[in-house]
Amino acid sequence: MKILHLDTNHELLINQLKDLGYTNHEDYTSSKAQVETKIHEYDGIVLRSRFTIDKQFLDAATNLKFIGRVGAGLENIDCDYAEKKGVYLISAPEGNRNAVGEHSLGMLLSLFNKLNKADNEVRNGKWLREDNRGIELDGKTVGLIGYGNMGKAFAKKLRGFDVEVLCYDIKENVGDANAKQVSLSEFQEKVDVVSLHTPQTPLTLGMINTQFINSFKKTFWLINTARGKSVVTADLVSALKSGKILGAGLDVLEYEKKSFESLFSSEMPEAFQYLIKAENVLLSPHVAGWTIESKQKLAQTIVDKIKAKFF
Repeated sequence: MKILHLDTNHELLINQLKDLGYTNHEDYTSSKAQVETKIHEYDGIVLRSRFTIDKQFLDAATNLKFIGRVGAGLENIDCDYAEKKGVYLISAPEGNRNAVGEHSLGMLLSLFNKLNKADNEVRNGKWLREDNRGIELDGKTVGLIGYGNMGKAFAKKLRGFDVEVLCYDIKENVGDANAKQVSLSEFQEKVDVVSLHTPQTPLTLGMINTQFINSFKKTFWLINTARGKSVVTADLVSALKSGKILGAGLDVLEYEKKSFESLFSSEMPEAFQYLIKAENVLLSPHVAGWTIESKQKLAQTIVDKIKAKFF
């Protein structure tokens, strides 16, 4: 069986697949159209998010048995059509869930303690202690929207704090010892922090908008390490200006390209201009699950799932 690797990954992925008897070909530069001309030769594809796997691509992949996505989500793949054609879909949320949990906690603590603001001030010769008085996480109610691999990982990290952790999910009975599952109305009544851990689906696109934000009883902090398009940035900025949202930690942005490899290429949106100047906003470039350890674990998860399915 032949596998085409479309993105670079940890070396163990190719090495272990080779040990299983697969022939591995690497192509990290050809255009999607160029890949389509030869994809019929391959039994499997392994990629991150280089380009969209759509119907046209899948129709050209006449021998394809599986697609391995070295990451958590499958939104760049036409999953329904792939499954209709008998293509086995593999993702690896188990591989970077711990990294996402740690990053989410780091963002929250940094916002609460104004670390980014204080660091910048000290570097510029300012020593403003009272202006940088923080708040403590203990005693707060942390709410997680989406309680799968990523949400559960963050909840586990919160066990060392004196906090109440609530989760809201469209699936029933996903709560556990680390987070109590509640209705959306109870969630919006009680939480002090909202952390997103949802995939990109039609239900989550634009989910965090003005109407949703104003449904919360209290002011709150927002953490998004999930998908950028779940948050309407202009509505977030309005809520930051009004004080309804006290601060935001954003590892992902609405303006990201589908490959997640770059931001916007045209003029900087007005809402983003506000975010980059706001002292109560912390930004990172889609790296919550992007650690040295997760790179290895993601690759290993893909190998293990291929092995479990085909051997």
